[in-house]
Amino acid sequence: MRSATRLVSRTAASSMVVAALALVGFQAAGQTASAATPKASSVVTCTTANTALTVTEASRPINHLLLKATNTGTKPCYAYSAPFLRAGADAQAPLPWADETTPQAVLMLEPGQSAYAGILTYSPDGEGGGEEKTLGVYFTDKKGSSTGTEKTLKLPNGGVLFNSAATVTYWQDNAADALSW
Repeated sequence: MRSATRLVSRTAASSMVVAALALVGFQAAGQTASAATPKASSVVTCTTANTALTVTEASRPINHLLLKATNTGTKPCYAYSAPFLRAGADAQAPLPWADETTPQAVLMLEPGQSAYAGILTYSPDGEGGGEEKTLGVYFTDKKGSSTGTEKTLKLPNGGVLFNSAATVTYWQDNAADALSW
């Protein structure tokens, strides 16, 4: 009888140890998951407040500009979709996005890293148009809306011709891809 009681006591004790270890493991897993959450939430949306923007004329292809956005903040930021661009102060609508340039993933820019967008300013197939001296830039948020704060850039050479064929690429991680379409 004593050996049966000892066996039951040892079995019960072993079960309690296994249950306690399982509970500790579960709690540790929960702590690991919550510890990872703040890191994921520390990535912000790229805006005109945390990036520096420049626009330059591309030597190739013709009729193209290159827009560069560099993360100047202290946290990584997401460059969602493509920028909303307003060619000239009187523009009524943003330039359309070139859907064929949609990247496979959202670009995340570490501090100091850059994203690029290619801008086709005009084509012989386009209609109307005129020379514009400024380019208004809005970033896009996760939902595809404007972040709300515009940055106005002066265009190279005192002005650039835009017509109805003007389009902009999605953000790319390098200038060559932004200008290859």
